[in-house]
Amino acid sequence: MEYIAHIRNEDGHIQSVEEHLMSVSKLSARYGKKIGVERLAYIAGLLHDSGKLSTQFRDYILEAVNNPNHPPKKGSVDHSTAGGKILFEYFHHHGQNVPMQIIAEILGNVILSHHMGLQDFLSPDTTSTYMRRVKEKEINDIDRVKDNFFQLIAPLKSLTDDLQNSKNELTDVLTRNNKRSQSKNPYLTMTFLTKYIFSCLIDADRTDSRCFEEDINVPESRNNNDLFNLFYQRLTEHLNSLNNDVNINAIDRLREQMSEECDKFADRPSGIYTLSIPTGGGKTLSSLRYALKHAAKFSKDRIIYVVPYTSIIEQNAAEVREILKEDEHILEHHSNVIKEDEDKDAKIPYQKRKTHQLTKDNWEVPIIFTTMVQFLNTFYSKGTRDIRRFHNLANTVIIFDEVQAVPVKCISMFNEALNYLRNVCNSSILLCTATQPALEFVEDSIDGIDGEIVPNLDKVTDHFKRVEIVDRTRHGGWNTEELSYFVLDVLNESSSVLVILNTKTVVKKLFNQLSKNEDTVVYHLSTSMCAAHRTAILAKVKSTLQSGAKVICISTQLIEAGVNISFDCVIRSLAGLDSIAQAAGRCNRHGEHEQRNVYVVNHKEENLNYLKTIKAGAEITERMLIDKQNGNISKDLLSAEVMNLYFKNYYTELENELGFHVPSLKENLYNLLAGSETYKQHYKNKTGEHFPLQLYTSMKTVGDHFQVIDQQATSIIVPYKGGADIIAELNGDVDLKKMSSILKKSQQYVVNVFKYELQELSNSGDLIPLLDGRILALRENAYDLNYGISVGEEGKMAPHIL
Repeated sequence: MEYIAHIRNEDGHIQSVEEHLMSVSKLSARYGKKIGVERLAYIAGLLHDSGKLSTQFRDYILEAVNNPNHPPKKGSVDHSTAGGKILFEYFHHHGQNVPMQIIAEILGNVILSHHMGLQDFLSPDTTSTYMRRVKEKEINDIDRVKDNFFQLIAPLKSLTDDLQNSKNELTDVLTRNNKRSQSKNPYLTMTFLTKYIFSCLIDADRTDSRCFEEDINVPESRNNNDLFNLFYQRLTEHLNSLNNDVNINAIDRLREQMSEECDKFADRPSGIYTLSIPTGGGKTLSSLRYALKHAAKFSKDRIIYVVPYTSIIEQNAAEVREILKEDEHILEHHSNVIKEDEDKDAKIPYQKRKTHQLTKDNWEVPIIFTTMVQFLNTFYSKGTRDIRRFHNLANTVIIFDEVQAVPVKCISMFNEALNYLRNVCNSSILLCTATQPALEFVEDSIDGIDGEIVPNLDKVTDHFKRVEIVDRTRHGGWNTEELSYFVLDVLNESSSVLVILNTKTVVKKLFNQLSKNEDTVVYHLSTSMCAAHRTAILAKVKSTLQSGAKVICISTQLIEAGVNISFDCVIRSLAGLDSIAQAAGRCNRHGEHEQRNVYVVNHKEENLNYLKTIKAGAEITERMLIDKQNGNISKDLLSAEVMNLYFKNYYTELENELGFHVPSLKENLYNLLAGSETYKQHYKNKTGEHFPLQLYTSMKTVGDHFQVIDQQATSIIVPYKGGADIIAELNGDVDLKKMSSILKKSQQYVVNVFKYELQELSNSGDLIPLLDGRILALRENAYDLNYGISVGEEGKMAPHIL
């Protein structure tokens, strides 16, 4: 009998289980080899679909294909548990040593989870999903599945030998991640190893399935050295053209010097380095120069830029594309356009469901621009979509632009991710910001910084001083009307003003107030606009600035980091000192004037009660402003020394938040990554027995509760310009081969909305479900060319505007 893994939609061709398992195991091993776990990843691939070696699954898949509109219930034939059961039965009994039991647990969890996300070894309620699956759950025809696997795929002796030999891989990973810190918890390392192998398996499984569906060969691994060398040459030519400009000023000369330092530093081996170029110092191109040279010299697979805001992606990616004369090999990944929903999957016809699963991006291109949300989701979010990318973070150059923007609750988990990437994955990491966030100060810290690229940092900072921080906070604060008068007064003394406030509500209110003045050009920016829309607004702002006309721009903090724009004056609502420093970077950015002012105000109408970290930062900054006024702080507020003091106060104030505390769990998510001793004790108290597994981590629970942004956001494609064409295209039948390209283009036309906004848009009939509801689009009249998504009111999409 031929056991079936897949049936091609186009021509009904069958891929046998044997063909699929061998192909996936080889591809998974290739991914695992990057960090020295080739054999572990191979075994995961070999066993992952062993449950398909049954007549029940053969009947199930034939029924699904023959009756696509009324397929059998998804999961009615369990094919993912069998591999975990085989490992548990043969390699987890008392006669096996501890390393073998750990390997059986790691690989068993990876295999039985490959359709739903990694499971808990020990859950908060003291149950174990893993144990229930491998020991208690009954699988029809499991004996036949085992016999078929050992006869058709791998004899028991061969599997035993592979597992015995894989113990060295486990030991090596533990040694590499623990060598810098003796207090490192080995269970934490094993969690990351589990996630890495899981990533190898998920990507290998879906890649092989996609290639079979498209009837193409599995892609070979590629070496990007020649490409990175070419890009390095193009960047060097661009920089040389800038440096040969006869009108180059002192600030430009400093940028040139720091760029040269980055070039020299690229010859150093992989590590975690800081690049503390002052705001406006040219971090993007300097870090790219380091990354391209380092990647070519040390044969790195890719370069990944991680930024806090999508607005930075838009500008930086566009600039890099233009300089490198490249588009195909550069990816912008803002958001997950397709929602992952296991319950909804079960109701979608079989072939459509397969299309959804196979088209999710895996970050295989040479240069990627993405957000901190996407980076952290790759490590910690639930399900299978995001973690698929994990293995492509190995052997890379990762540049964190504006690293100070890591959410406080994620600090410990961020630090451990970086430790693993450097110590185990051979990745080189660059922490870029003018306001380094003292990541070594916290308890669960980075295992040491390997060096700062910029020499004589204090001297460089002094040379870059272009602004003065002016405290204009006052008792009771400013209301919108009062602030509008102040903005106009400041505009009378200068030609351009940037106002940055903490919430979209007050930004929109001030914009409306100032727009009443017909003699003033006023622009509005917020995250309610899609990327393409913000880019268009910024282009108009820059054009107005260059013309010399008076202009006001009112924005949320999205404009603070990485946006290359310069105003004569900046007014910043009270926030963390790092935010004020970033805002200052948009003032007199190129040293056009000897010195300009950055005014700090307190807006009484801002509600920060639900923005705990912004509120805490604002309160600490307010105290530091008072200390500065009283002479207790002698250094400049934007100096590295004062910024370090700010972050130490900030992390001390919020120390209970750093490990991602979840009150309902009575635990930090950080602790659950290594395993909760409290949960293990509860298990013993409840059962009277010791917990029967070597690992007791709670990875599913972490995924269920992990979200970088406090409020859950949903991505919606909006009908701004090209977004309307994408919506129309997705509204029809979409070929699998075109899906990835469409989703890539859609990134420019996506807005993330919170749950309450989503509900209002749904209630007003402004949402259009696409691809069986897995993608959401916005009705045209719900988008406004001044504000972006207009919740609860009609938008204005007049074609002559913009």
